Amino acid sequence: MGPEYTAYVRKMDELRKIAPDESEYWMARDLQAALNYETWRSFTSVIERAKEACKSSGSVIEKHFADASKMVQIGSSANRRLDDVFLSRYACYLIAMNGDPAKPEVGFAQTYFAVQARIQEIQEQLTDAEKRVMLRERVQNANRVLSGVAHDAGVQRFGIFQDAGYRGLYGGLGLKNIKQRKGLPPSSDLLDHAGRAELAANEFRITQTEQKILRDKIVGEENAIHAHHKVGERVRQTIREIGGTMPEDLRPEESVKKLRSAIRKRRKLLPSGSSSSSES
Repeated sequence: MGPEYTAYVRKMDELRKIAPDESEYWMARDLQAALNYETWRSFTSVIERAKEACKSSGSVIEKHFADASKMVQIGSSANRRLDDVFLSRYACYLIAMNGDPAKPEVGFAQTYFAVQARIQEIQEQLTDAEKRVMLRERVQNANRVLSGVAHDAGVQRFGIFQDAGYRGLYGGLGLKNIKQRKGLPPSSDLLDHAGRAELAANEFRITQTEQKILRDKIVGEENAIHAHHKVGERVRQTIREIGGTMPEDLRPEESVKKLRSAIRKRRKLLPSGSSSSSES
């Protein structure tokens, strides 16, 4: 695919929205513009054909197409109701497949949603081990971003900065003590042995610390260290409030380094992350 398709993918990703239950959706008015339909009336005929295709496939239409409307101002004191539709990824795919094939944007959309469907299919077939490896890579990438943000804030002693986050999340235990409690060798990588729940807690700690430093415009090493510790404490408090197991009490698992080589062939369509990191 050429640069035009690459730009189209970026545009569709920007139009994608995330619901409170973490499901993704698009708005029909946005998709209308993305598929280069000039009028809402002409686009609704495509939506209706897509609904028929949805029904024919045995799917529940209301699960993928949900009517919506909002009031918009059309003058200094006049308003009118603007119809719209919440669309699932599957609904968008059906709309693209029922669109005007003469429009390049429709062809791009067909490819985009077909690829997205394939990626979701592969993700749903992932084993727990594969999901754990993917989560570990996300944590690594998040830590790289946090390190850059911390550096810009003035952090020089990154070991102390990282340990502050661990101490907040693990009830006062630093990295060395966490490994001792879990029975891990001093040279081992803690997060390489973390299960999905522990990795998820650390990812939340890392990303929220990054956002706090940026949002609060934190400057100075001590201030950044303090912020990392406080975020870790808040994540720990959240785990306690929902009745979760404290991260220091979660059992260590087999190192992800032993899992990566066996599953790479099954992840050709998925984004790959670097595996080189130390305690990140």
